[in-house]
Amino acid sequence: MTAQDTPADSPTKRVLAVVLFNLLVYIVIGLPNAVLTIFVHQGLGYSTTVAGITFSLQYFATFAARPSAGRLVDRIGPKPVVIGGLVTCLLSGLLIAGSGLLAATPLLSLGVLLLSRLLLGWAESWAATGVIVWNIRRAGAENTAIAISWNGICSYGGIALGAPVGAKLSMLAAPYGGLVSVGILSAALPLFGLAIIGFYPGVKPIPSTSQPISFSRALRLVLPHGSALAAGSIGFGAISSFLALYYSVLHWQGAATALAVFGFTFVVIRFFFASQIAKRGGVFVAIVSLLVEAAGLLILCLFQTPSAALAGAALTGAGFSLLFPALGVLAVNSAGPENRGAALGAYSIFIDLAIACSGLFLGQVIEFAGYRTMFATTAICCLVGVLISRSLGRRTP
Repeated sequence: MTAQDTPADSPTKRVLAVVLFNLLVYIVIGLPNAVLTIFVHQGLGYSTTVAGITFSLQYFATFAARPSAGRLVDRIGPKPVVIGGLVTCLLSGLLIAGSGLLAATPLLSLGVLLLSRLLLGWAESWAATGVIVWNIRRAGAENTAIAISWNGICSYGGIALGAPVGAKLSMLAAPYGGLVSVGILSAALPLFGLAIIGFYPGVKPIPSTSQPISFSRALRLVLPHGSALAAGSIGFGAISSFLALYYSVLHWQGAATALAVFGFTFVVIRFFFASQIAKRGGVFVAIVSLLVEAAGLLILCLFQTPSAALAGAALTGAGFSLLFPALGVLAVNSAGPENRGAALGAYSIFIDLAIACSGLFLGQVIEFAGYRTMFATTAICCLVGVLISRSLGRRTP
């Protein structure tokens, strides 16, 4: 197997060869999504707030790792950073299995699980940043939207694939059921990636004639785009963190199916409509995306039935699908070709921080006001994102 390109290769083929590594990491991210908060809340006996914090800790770690990921990609090239992400993902999987084995000791099990989430967040940051920049270099800067879009297809497609698989694995009989089986598969997938990545040629960093920009400078450059992204990312945090627990509280079956539907609609919209970003402009696509996402979250708020929950999850996934690339193309190109890693890391921080904070904040909303209020709150956040995007549209040619 080799990923060596030939001049006849299309940009999409070049991107697909490398985006596999991101797919592996995001399947690992999706595996515990349908069982993690239930395990912490019902299995270990902790509150929904603690369950939400446990889920969101991954995104705090991703947030913290973005600056180092961007700097290293620009300094040493993307391939070594992707390798580091796969190694960290492997360690995270082993710790997930360990947490499941320690379930009889809740405090120790929770501690191991929290460490696993930290490592998984670090792995996500390094793998995703490295893969996107690697693919931009392989496909050409003019195909940045293709690189970002396919990265998202594999990211959320991986989550959609991992969630139902994790739910099935969690139902296996002891001692290999629950998080133990999830952890074993979570370690095996990045191990496979490490076994084949040596066949992929890396790319050298782009030499810079000037001093690389600071992370704070990159953050300021992408602030308008990132703010709109953050407003829409809270809805994704609500679905990922609490949809499975919402189903469990109402004694519904099919939480994993709802998560899969969310991911499926995300992938379908990204696959068929990503070209609209170039045709209609990133700001226009972002506004439409946020309105569709808000509609999905309002359905979850207003109609408390399993069919409405499926429809709400589908619309939320459809709306969230194009938000990142719609504003990301402008954000990544704002710092110049030699600083794409720094710009991408800074832009991605907004989604990390929004999802990380949503676990803590939305868990509190659920405890004091219930799930309907929580979904209404996230819909309002999307509408705030629409206002930010409209403001950005008046400033962006």
